[in-house]
Amino acid sequence: MRSIRPLLAAAAAVAALTLTATACGPTEENAGDKPSAPASPSTGGKITIPDDLKDRLKEHGIDLDKWRNGEWKNWDRDKWLREAKDYVNPIIEDLWDPDRMRDAERPDKPVEEEDISGDEGVTDPTPEPVRATGVKTPYHSNAPEAGKVFFDGPEGSMVCSATVVKDPAHPGKSNMVWTAGHCVHAGKKGGWYRNIAFVPSYNDGGKATAQLENATREEVAPFGVWWGDWAQTSEQWIAEGAATGGQGAPYDFAVIHVTPEKGSTGKSLEETVGSALPVEFNAPAVSKIANMTATGYPAGPPFDGQKMFQCQDKPGRLSVKAEQPTMYRIGCTMTGGSSGGGWVAAGQDGKPALVSNTSIGPVTAGWLAGPRLGAEAKGIYDEVSKKFAGR
Repeated sequence: MRSIRPLLAAAAAVAALTLTATACGPTEENAGDKPSAPASPSTGGKITIPDDLKDRLKEHGIDLDKWRNGEWKNWDRDKWLREAKDYVNPIIEDLWDPDRMRDAERPDKPVEEEDISGDEGVTDPTPEPVRATGVKTPYHSNAPEAGKVFFDGPEGSMVCSATVVKDPAHPGKSNMVWTAGHCVHAGKKGGWYRNIAFVPSYNDGGKATAQLENATREEVAPFGVWWGDWAQTSEQWIAEGAATGGQGAPYDFAVIHVTPEKGSTGKSLEETVGSALPVEFNAPAVSKIANMTATGYPAGPPFDGQKMFQCQDKPGRLSVKAEQPTMYRIGCTMTGGSSGGGWVAAGQDGKPALVSNTSIGPVTAGWLAGPRLGAEAKGIYDEVSKKFAGR
């Protein structure tokens, strides 16, 4: 869905699927269009590259000046870094201006029902759709941990949802964000996305799209723009993840470590937004969970990606492939753009905890499914925490 004004710099607006994985296709209304190149950064935008990142860029033959001047838009296979150790994401100040953030909203390809096996794996009956309801404004008073992830891929600017989570190495001062794997990495046919940034409480006042036309960056991003200085997803997603069919979905999770775009203010992300959720890696069985609440910024029709919504439902089970872990599934009408958004339920201690994230959903947009977070997810979470433990 396009914004009500022309896309700036002819950027193709793409919302990373709440409902499958990475790849994004043209909408029905412009199915014949060819994807446009991502928008260029603001003229003269400052680029911040730590010394260790400079070394890694050089190792891959990436020229720093050329990167700042648009080399990041080169998606040739030999330039698109893929391996887990190869993540790089130099900060380009003011790249994500209000217009560019607002325009990153096109919906993606959902899962076809016939792609779900349910043969030997456990799949419960399809849940009844639960109508998504708008989160009360200001968002930071009602869902302070939630926000949007923005990033660039070969088809343009894209968007997902995400959640601030606690960091064991920095109690009360976390800079860690939880999202879907397909919001940071393209899976088996691609590599790491670029210009990955998190905006907590995006459009905090819940302004309508027309009102956002002239909104300031402070109105759109009241708690700042936080760039991913590291991201990690599962090896299974990197090896198996695909845009359609739900491939890799049971392992479709990621952790992003962030840093403020304008440099340190002395406060962490958790301190800035006032909250962070613990992550539950041993959530109760489906039968013991009264309900789960999924939060996100759906961008596919009838939504436009500018407002935060939630669905609450008792979960069921979904098996995409019999040999892979069974996923959680809830009834929900949220669409593309809510991918990566956190699912909250009571943890083992009875307190709210993040237990999953939106990964896939059907063409009819009546339900969402998310991975169960086990040993693989905990390993990624712990590794990111330890990587920044001494900083």
